[in-house]
Amino acid sequence: MNGTMLTATIAQCKAELLRTVRNKRFFIFSIIMPIIFYFLFSNIVGDNKQVGGVDWSAYYLMSMTCYGIIGASFSTFAIRFSRERSQGWIRMLRITPLPSWAYILSKIVSQAIINLFIVIMMFLIGGIAKGIDLPASAWIESGLWIWLGGLSFMTLGTLFGTMRNPDAVQVVSTIVYMGMSVVGGLWMPVETMSSTMRNIAELLPTYRLGQGAWNLIANGSLSWEGIGILAAYVVVLMVVSSWIMKKQEAV
Repeated sequence: MNGTMLTATIAQCKAELLRTVRNKRFFIFSIIMPIIFYFLFSNIVGDNKQVGGVDWSAYYLMSMTCYGIIGASFSTFAIRFSRERSQGWIRMLRITPLPSWAYILSKIVSQAIINLFIVIMMFLIGGIAKGIDLPASAWIESGLWIWLGGLSFMTLGTLFGTMRNPDAVQVVSTIVYMGMSVVGGLWMPVETMSSTMRNIAELLPTYRLGQGAWNLIANGSLSWEGIGILAAYVVVLMVVSSWIMKKQEAV
């Protein structure tokens, strides 16, 4: 990457970050709602109740951190991607010196920065306001897992972004976001669900992202099955999204 490309990529990344922090949906779904839900349900259930071998306040902090990161991919990335495509942004970029890979790289980097901010913010809130006491290794390992695993939801956001109507994307992504979060055990532990619902939850990427964090703070380890399911979602969604976009460009 030469100096000009690097400068252009950094500028595009800054633009992505500015657009995100100015987006009201980002603050509502990725910042405000996870914080409100965290304090609401942790107080209702009780901080010292044990779930999966850890205190409920720590368990639910992981759940709401995952919820916030997934919301950033669904409520902001998917809608913006759809709007840019419907307004011809991507076609316009092709006639500029900025290569398409730099455009994609800027989106990945900006989303990674946003996700890191959400993880740190939620962990600080849990640690300071709730007094959650976890080993440093548990904070770091669970934070890294949520941060890296959360990026996989960009692929689902990209699939939503292939829809040309941003208003439809907003409705569909919100329904899927809420549905996958509830059924995937981010709002309530899967232990409280029926066996049928639990079997469904174990197939969802939302559950698998949360499961990794829950295991790590309970002195467990990541599940290879969970990693495999998340990876399978990424591969399948990338293939489907690429196929749809090629079909749309061919029309």
